[in-house]
Amino acid sequence: QVQLVESGGGSVQAGGSLRLSCVASGSIFRVNAMGWYRQAPGKQRELVARISSGGSTTYADSVKGRFTISRDNGKNTVYLQMNSLKPEDTADYYCNANILTHTYFEYTYWGQGTQVTVSS
Repeated sequence: QVQLVESGGGSVQAGGSLRLSCVASGSIFRVNAMGWYRQAPGKQRELVARISSGGSTTYADSVKGRFTISRDNGKNTVYLQMNSLKPEDTADYYCNANILTHTYFEYTYWGQGTQVTVSS
């Protein structure tokens, strides 16, 4: 059994910062790629950032230069540092991870989501 738990969401004013965290726990042999997605009301879920097991990163064009994804492999944790937040960043943010379990099967897991609200 694997669980992803996000934290760090909240309400901030435009230009402010938030740091999201996601911890993976359970029957984990290895955490491979991890990422953050977001979904605004009435819109499709979109990729925000991804980070490979080796540390290579990918960002959506809309967040490049403002957001930074990082990971702590020893803690099975991925972070999303969000700076210079804009109202358009308002959404539910979801953690995603590709995890190899002790049964030697790899699955994709999702967290429950955390809300981020940015006011102008």
